[in-house]
Amino acid sequence: MTNLPPDYDNRVYAGWLGKCIGVRFGAPLEGWTYQKILDTLGKVMDYLPLPPDKLFKPDDDTALPMLLIQALADYGAGVTAVQLGETWLNYLADQRGTLWWGGYGISTEHTAYLNLASGVPAPLSGSIAMNGAALAEQIGGQIFSDIWGLVAPNNPELAADYAAKAASVSHDGNGIYGGMFVAGLVSAAFGESDPRKLVEIGLSLLPADSEFVRVVTAVYNLHQQNPNDWRAAYAFIHANFGYDRYPGEVHIIPNAGIVAMALLYSDGDFSRAIQIANMGGWDTDCNVGNVGAIMGVAVGLDGIERKWREPMDDVLITAGLIGSRNLWTIPACADLFCKLGRDIVGEQTEPSPHYHFHYPNSTQGFQTRGDKGRIMGIGEENGRLRITVRKLNKKGEVRAFVRTYIRPDELSANYYGASFSPQIYPGQTMRARLFLPDNAPDQLRAGLYVHDGNSGDNHQAIAQPLVPGQWHDLSFQIPTLHNALISEAGLVLRNLGAPWTGNLFLEWLDWDGAPSFSNDFKLERPEYGASSQWTYLRGYWRLENGAYHGSGAGINESYTGDVAWRDYELLVRVRPLLGQHHLILARVQGARRSYAAGLGPDGLVLYKNDGGYERVTAVPFPWRHNQSYAIILRVQGKQLTVSIGDVRINWVDDNAPHLNGQIGLVNFAGCHTAYERVQIEPA
Repeated sequence: MTNLPPDYDNRVYAGWLGKCIGVRFGAPLEGWTYQKILDTLGKVMDYLPLPPDKLFKPDDDTALPMLLIQALADYGAGVTAVQLGETWLNYLADQRGTLWWGGYGISTEHTAYLNLASGVPAPLSGSIAMNGAALAEQIGGQIFSDIWGLVAPNNPELAADYAAKAASVSHDGNGIYGGMFVAGLVSAAFGESDPRKLVEIGLSLLPADSEFVRVVTAVYNLHQQNPNDWRAAYAFIHANFGYDRYPGEVHIIPNAGIVAMALLYSDGDFSRAIQIANMGGWDTDCNVGNVGAIMGVAVGLDGIERKWREPMDDVLITAGLIGSRNLWTIPACADLFCKLGRDIVGEQTEPSPHYHFHYPNSTQGFQTRGDKGRIMGIGEENGRLRITVRKLNKKGEVRAFVRTYIRPDELSANYYGASFSPQIYPGQTMRARLFLPDNAPDQLRAGLYVHDGNSGDNHQAIAQPLVPGQWHDLSFQIPTLHNALISEAGLVLRNLGAPWTGNLFLEWLDWDGAPSFSNDFKLERPEYGASSQWTYLRGYWRLENGAYHGSGAGINESYTGDVAWRDYELLVRVRPLLGQHHLILARVQGARRSYAAGLGPDGLVLYKNDGGYERVTAVPFPWRHNQSYAIILRVQGKQLTVSIGDVRINWVDDNAPHLNGQIGLVNFAGCHTAYERVQIEPA
């Protein structure tokens, strides 16, 4: 396959939107049976309400796929099972976040992670030979596999191959076949919308004598005999393929029957498909998510009712190790999938701004507030965000913005353990493009701004006049700030004349550049086992006595910042309290790729982490416990410089250097470190 469908981008967006809709729709009923749903709630035809003013929680069904897809970005189209296992170790916190950590031999994914961490490579890590059939054939291999169909449109064999490799990290047997089936159907749905034909394509990818084929074929044949009664099909699945017949916590086979039933009895209708899947019970978020992804691609955006889209508001929360990647928009996910799909077939992709409106009716999670005026509505129109303002009085202003940081207590639940780092930082440069229609007056001004969630202050550019009938390119370099947390970014519109009602159009909002800020933790707060703005790999991290403390029994790491950062100078004031390794991190690309520098047993030391820490060099430096040291780590291209006062290390990494990444803090087993101040500026 060398040519992508002409509507590839929109169909990918529809597919991932369908996945996210399905997960949210099904999540409140997870583990319920059909009878319990019917007796308690009756027919569930729409979302159950979230708690007031809460965002929908992270869910493993979407959180792990957004980590797995990084394997394609990191390793390319020829990614292997071993590399997918390495992706687990790099982007998952140690037995926290993203997944259900139910114990070794109980949770399939927990078992696979501990196997990987102990040096057991994929696919042995998820094999029946290692873990037994009951554990290896649970549902996880199926629920995380939609993404492979999105990056391999109209190529179900390739999609199934990717899914088999990815599922083999944690699953085997029917657990792998479920992943192949779902990925194959998502891929085939780019060119085929008939659910029966899609199911036939999926079955053709699998061993004919497998239990997975047996259950799907049985449902397929039942539908052929009685195509109008899905409840009879459910009764058949419950009686012949129910949970009582298969071992483990959530076996794949009963849920495979529900997925097949929902597709076949949907009559090709997106809403009907996800409603049937949800009423079928059992692992509802998983089943409805898979059905939503397949049907989303098959019917496209026009086939997804607005009632499903509007509550989503294009926002997706995940729960990986890198906090700045835990607040997504669904269009940004689609952009990533489309880029990787084009990479596979050798097509080039132009970089997308952080926020654009190319997908029909996407709003990218934009919110509004006003003073002496209000925004009546926002919506996509011809590839732009239309902002409708009513009665903006003289000297009044309105703001249109996106959230760039989320507090964990703003989520409807957080048992998957999401924590966050901001997406934008002081020192970076914001840009946007606006259009004011020619029927507007010449009394309007606009500028970009950010909001500091720690202090409550707004920082904004000088507003510039808007000329009716013209495009305007806005820019704002965020000033260097101390103890700031940028929690929203957007534009402010001000009226200097008579009351105004009308429209303003935003084409895109973006930012880039090196950060410039400092933080002494005085305004931070505890958030999910660490400090606000920071995530952690492992260890005991806490705010204590005016500093950020880390200790633990392993390699204990905590991170902030953005993976895209490249050249910068990091200064951290470190006070060693116990043990011999007290270090800072640069160019962090996850748990398995970074540079570490600081105090070691024999002085000032520099490490490279490339699948494990290896000491590069050290110079003598007589440090003492309970004394503060200002450690400077400068990264510029392949050149690294570490210094404490006049003591210095200069080193050039000529062997596959890490050229971008976050900043962080680390100590080793048996150490306790107080980190008193962090400062970063451009190199």
